[in-house]
Amino acid sequence: MAHHVLQMPISEEQVRSLRVGDTVTLEQTLYGIRDATLIHMFDKGRPTKFDLEGHAVIHTAPNVHRVPPSNAAPVGYAPFCIGTTTSMRMERFTHDLMQREGVRVIIGKGGMGPDTLAAFAEFGGAYLAVVGGAAALETTWIEQVVDIDMEDLLPESLWKFQISGFGPLLVSMDSHGGSLFAEIQKDVASRRDEILKSIGAA
Repeated sequence: MAHHVLQMPISEEQVRSLRVGDTVTLEQTLYGIRDATLIHMFDKGRPTKFDLEGHAVIHTAPNVHRVPPSNAAPVGYAPFCIGTTTSMRMERFTHDLMQREGVRVIIGKGGMGPDTLAAFAEFGGAYLAVVGGAAALETTWIEQVVDIDMEDLLPESLWKFQISGFGPLLVSMDSHGGSLFAEIQKDVASRRDEILKSIGAA
């Protein structure tokens, strides 16, 4: 297992070097995205002004403060509490997000499923897990809100963050078919069967 420091954006070769169990720290740029953003982008055909090629997205609807525009807050938003939401409900968008927009990395909590794993294998991608309840810590890794797209969807807009030392995050799905979530589910199912058998309820 290795630790990787990735200056965003990254190449397909870089993301395919990640393996389940590795840790990652991201630098420079991160994009915040959530259900409404993805629905508008892919179900409603709404393009984004951002170039997401080679970048990472985090599943979030951030809590931000509206402030006067300044060098520290160029579009008038300051990060207040930027946490991570559950990823699984956005499973159906992964393939298009990678194929059309070129996204390489997804950050979230709770993991994703077989469709996402297949997209990672096809295009070169990885899922980096965040521990639930770590929003306060995550926010310290975000230096500023650099830009925003689809502002009418607040707070589920498409956010561009400047980051520093975002991590370490755990590689829990990779481009080689590895998934910690699938392994855990398999283990849980096996133990459940053993317990039921031991009490005569199999």
